Amino acid sequence: MTNDMAATSSSAEAAGASRARPGFAALTLGAVGVVFGDIGTSPLYALREAFGGHHHLPVEAGTVLGVLSLIFWSMMLVVTLKYITVLTRADNKGEGGSLALLALISRSAGVARPGGIILLGVFACALFYGDSMITPAISVLAAVEGLEIVDPSFGPAIVPIAIFLLAFLFLGRRTGAPRLSRAFGPILAVYFLTLAVLGAMAVARHPHVLAALDPSHAFGFIAADPGRAFLALGSVVLAVTGAEALYAEMGQFGRRPIAAGWAFGVLPALALNYFGQGALLLSDPRTLVSPFYSLAPAGFTLPLVIITTLAALIATQAVISGAFSVTQQAIQLGFVPRLRILHTGAREATIYIPVVNWILMVAVIALVATFRNSSDLAGAYGIAVTGAMLIDTCLLGVLLLVLWQWKRWLAVPLLALFLLVDSIFFAATLTKFPDGGWFPLLVGIVAFTLLTTWSRGRSLMRARLRDSAMPVEIFIRSAANSATRVAGTAVFMTASPEGVPPSLLHNLKHNRCLHERVMLLTVEIEDVPHVDEDRRCGLTDLGSGFYRLVLRFGFMDDTDIPAALRTVRCGPNIRMMETSFFLARQTLIASPKPGMAIWREKLFAWMLRNAESAMEFFRLPPNRVVELGSQVEI
Repeated sequence: MTNDMAATSSSAEAAGASRARPGFAALTLGAVGVVFGDIGTSPLYALREAFGGHHHLPVEAGTVLGVLSLIFWSMMLVVTLKYITVLTRADNKGEGGSLALLALISRSAGVARPGGIILLGVFACALFYGDSMITPAISVLAAVEGLEIVDPSFGPAIVPIAIFLLAFLFLGRRTGAPRLSRAFGPILAVYFLTLAVLGAMAVARHPHVLAALDPSHAFGFIAADPGRAFLALGSVVLAVTGAEALYAEMGQFGRRPIAAGWAFGVLPALALNYFGQGALLLSDPRTLVSPFYSLAPAGFTLPLVIITTLAALIATQAVISGAFSVTQQAIQLGFVPRLRILHTGAREATIYIPVVNWILMVAVIALVATFRNSSDLAGAYGIAVTGAMLIDTCLLGVLLLVLWQWKRWLAVPLLALFLLVDSIFFAATLTKFPDGGWFPLLVGIVAFTLLTTWSRGRSLMRARLRDSAMPVEIFIRSAANSATRVAGTAVFMTASPEGVPPSLLHNLKHNRCLHERVMLLTVEIEDVPHVDEDRRCGLTDLGSGFYRLVLRFGFMDDTDIPAALRTVRCGPNIRMMETSFFLARQTLIASPKPGMAIWREKLFAWMLRNAESAMEFFRLPPNRVVELGSQVEI
């Protein structure tokens, strides 16, 4: 629509082309298996909760057609128009998601941290963690509940089976997921085909249900009973949960495969299944107990349970992977302390973060054990999702008006429509607060506090170190000729590209010598997913054997320092067995100085103590690392 928009889209395609990728059909199938798992399991409970949840609706023609119309047009407005058509074009060098969008806006619009836009993006990230806990619980539990439809005697075993499957999933996440990921696409394709066929069979018997495609039924339902319609929207929104996931996973598959998978596969399958459930309710209101499983013909219920459970487990895997990806971005962008990141597959994107995995496992199993059925869990579901969607719209407004500079006559009505829809959905889900909606909000508030505390504390600590640092020119003149020089290379890591690192001063003070080649190394994480190799290293010769080295990485890059140093040329090649890495380990002392409240300083100090060591995070050889301690007041 504008030159900026076209340039953004072309940059995404260029970035995708630069990396070896499978063909379009394979990417589309992969997107179906990973991106749409969350939204694909929504038919298990969305329509059921609209009528039989915490706010009951009468199962009659007007309400059924009205709710179906709301579900269909919500998918069209929120997923198709907002996310597929508009937001997936807002990529940061091919990557999507709230943090990638935030980094794009910060870099392009010059938004300073910590501003209101930054805090909005961080809160969206925090809400994602609440969603990451509820989605696996409700998806797997709703799928396994189909066993009770097969045989009511399975009822007492539903919760133990769900907990077992979830525990098995998380415990095997490190080694099992990469090997099984190739099967995700075909399994989900079979699942969506099953949804479409079962829905089409029911629609064929009661084709009048297709009248819900007319949005007038949605408006008529709202006009006839605004109070109940508003409460029903809290369940209708369950049909679009997972829209954020397709945007966050865009970097893995690309915009076009995701759009194709949605338009030609997932959307028709979901629409047919929802309309099929609606047709079934109109013909037999007793099927409200489980309209999804009631679609299955005699003898097919158990196979449907198996297929659906596999789909729910795959959706859970995708949510866990999304949590890992978001955490990696947050670490690199300075909102989360260093955590251990393990690569579990041949592809760089296949990562495993143990701390995140165990926290999610405990939280998900606790949710299943506490709520014990998907209907009660649905009461806790939606607030985090709608909150993140509303924030995405706010960030999109900055993008359209400031970065892309759309014509106001086009941008303002579109943003007004998105804000209206998202605000109504968010307000409707807030009515679930007493029924469990407090949980994702609590998780979001805790995560937001941790993220902002780490970002603020890290900024203050770096400012204190920078203010107290000696100018490097003065140090070289005074120490280069007087200190004893020993053979080899010394790499002193420092967060600031200015001044003398504290570790260098401590080393000279205690060891009274300097290496022949001294490198002051700073790692910079840029607001882009990947940094090209020709821009990786920035080397400055300071004279007398001293060098200032800056290594640049993107927020999705692997920060492997030894690998990067092999490309640096400053005299003889750098050999790891002749190189020593000097790290400064800061001990934080809480003080009443202005900056942060004392309780936040203590929280930051605790996070600093428990962060992954720089040696492991940057993949430094353990036998070549020397740590020197120092104390810092912020």
